[in-house]
Amino acid sequence: MPTTNIRRAVAAIALASVAFAAGEATATARASSPAKVVRSAGVSVAALQRALGIQADGIYGPQTRRAVRRFQRARRLVVDGIAGPQTLAALGLTGRRPSARGAAGVLERIARCESGGNPRAVSANGRYFGKYQFSRATWRGVGGRGNPARASEAEQDRRALILYRREGAAPWPACARR
Repeated sequence: MPTTNIRRAVAAIALASVAFAAGEATATARASSPAKVVRSAGVSVAALQRALGIQADGIYGPQTRRAVRRFQRARRLVVDGIAGPQTLAALGLTGRRPSARGAAGVLERIARCESGGNPRAVSANGRYFGKYQFSRATWRGVGGRGNPARASEAEQDRRALILYRREGAAPWPACARR
């Protein structure tokens, strides 16, 4: 069996275990790539990997399983290597794509916690800017330009919503759980 077929079989097994653990799951194949992209309860593997702080390749393989187990041990969750509902919740990832209306309340709480709601705020160490305390790299990653603290409050809100829809509350770990 060629290596590609073995990888596909392993990916299918991983998909089945994620689907079984998380309930509703879908898998879609990218037209340009034979690799599978798994969405477990609406959360992409890449978003899960980013929240775990590992390289995001979108494949739920051994590296991701190890990182999930490590995270579960540290949070005293059931250690099974499966990103089920409890693990996703502990990571601040939600299974549903947040609506703009529901996200607004969450983002308002995050902004109050991060900066007191001040769109011109700069962190004490000078690394985080604006109402949501964006790093410059994160700001650029959601389409922002320049210094986030100099952008309008409305633009900061738009960029924070993009980030929240992409990664849930994971980018704001300290404030998301309050």
